Amino acid sequence: MSRQLDKYWISVDEYQRMGKAGVFSPDKRLELLEGEIYETSPIGSPHAACVKRLSALLNQLFGGKLIVSTQDPIRLDDFSEPQPDVALLRWRDDFYRHAHPTPADVLLIIEVADSTVESDRSYKMPLYAKAGIREAWLVNVVEECVELYAEPVGDAYQTIRRFARGEAIRARTIEKLSISVSDILG
Repeated sequence: MSRQLDKYWISVDEYQRMGKAGVFSPDKRLELLEGEIYETSPIGSPHAACVKRLSALLNQLFGGKLIVSTQDPIRLDDFSEPQPDVALLRWRDDFYRHAHPTPADVLLIIEVADSTVESDRSYKMPLYAKAGIREAWLVNVVEECVELYAEPVGDAYQTIRRFARGEAIRARTIEKLSISVSDILG
C-alpha cells in the first residue's frame, strides 16, 4: 500500500524566521511563492542593466514622491513574498522599516525577464492579480517589448497590452507615468 505524502506550506513569518536563523545560504536568491521556496535565476547583464535603467528613470520622475524599490520583498499575503525587479510604492517616511510593503502600498510592479518570460507571464502575473496588485509590467528583454497588465479580477488581469520599441507605455495607476519602451530597454 502506498502512502500519500503530505505537503507542507511555509508562511511568510516562518520563511523570515528561517532566514534570520541562517537556514538559507547567503549566496542564494530565493522567493516565497504560495508557500513554496523557489531559487531565482541568475541575473544576466542585460536584465541588470534594464533594472538599473528603470530605477534611474523612475527615481528621476518620482524621487521624493514615491519609493522606487528594486528587488525587495513585497508581502502579497501570508504565503507569498516575491521580490519583483522594480516596484513603485506609496511614500512612507520610514521607508517600510518595520514591515515589508503589502499590495495596498504597491502602485506598480515591474518584472524584467529574459529566461523567465513564460513563468513570469503564467505564474507571477496571476499571483499579482490574485493579490490585487492593480498594475504590473513585464519587460521582455528577448522580444524587446513591455507587456502591461491591469484591472485584476480573481487571478487574471482583464487588460493586457503589449508595447514595442518606438512606443510609449503609459501607466494606468500613476498619473504622469509614461516611458518610452526604447528608454526602458536601452
